[in-house]
Amino acid sequence: MDRLTQDQRSYNMSRIRSKDTGPELAVRRLVHRMGLRYRLHDNKLPGRPDLVLKRHRKVIFVHGCFWHGHSCKNGRGIPETNREYWLAKKAYNQRRDKSSLRKLRAGGWDICVIWECQTRNAGALAARLEAFLQSPQGK
Repeated sequence: MDRLTQDQRSYNMSRIRSKDTGPELAVRRLVHRMGLRYRLHDNKLPGRPDLVLKRHRKVIFVHGCFWHGHSCKNGRGIPETNREYWLAKKAYNQRRDKSSLRKLRAGGWDICVIWECQTRNAGALAARLEAFLQSPQGK
């Protein structure tokens, strides 16, 4: 049983953002510090990548573990109430993500997916982004 009333739960869910999240801002700060410039949420590209480095043909997605079904403890959890809805929602998100990545690769884009849980270790995140952004296009 949910501890919150339906109105309270609705309010909480309405406060969850899809843009400018903490993990996304952490990635943006690191990429900017590396001297690279990017576009945000380009709706002309499949999946609307969080960061688009057009000159380098690279895109970065910052996925929330819960919403995109990551294998970490936060991504594996399913709310006890309305389980069928959440299972279907996560499955749909994962299918959409795979389709978007396939289309981007077919269009010649290099892709990096950063999970929310991976943004907690700034040093590892910086090393991963640097390796991705400095690698030649197509690798």
